[in-house]
Amino acid sequence: QLQLVESGGGVVQAGGSLKLSCAVFGFTFSQTTVAWFRQAPEKEREFVAAITWRSGRGTYFTDSVRGRFTISRDDVKNTVYLQMNNLKPEDTAVYFCAAGSTRDAHAMSDLTNVKLWGQGTQVTISS
Repeated sequence: QLQLVESGGGVVQAGGSLKLSCAVFGFTFSQTTVAWFRQAPEKEREFVAAITWRSGRGTYFTDSVRGRFTISRDDVKNTVYLQMNNLKPEDTAVYFCAAGSTRDAHAMSDLTNVKLWGQGTQVTISS
């Protein structure tokens, strides 16, 4: 069964850190590109970061998180991580894991390339 399961959300103060996890089930993980999106209340879902399965672990970040967030993957645990540092109130949103088969991470910023979504995990940053 194809499934993405997120965890790690919570409430932190501005300047703090959180680490989100996305466990991937049912995909051939070694050929899956995984991305994180987020959606704040009354806003459209937006791309955050992606990591490809290709050698070199190509990554891509939206400008607003570059330098603060990192993305990594553990091919033994079939899990992708989003480490979020120096969090800001504007990072508050529901964070969704997404899977696809694009050959580069940038392509996963296009919602139409997402094949499966996770259920989402709430991240709240207090000022």
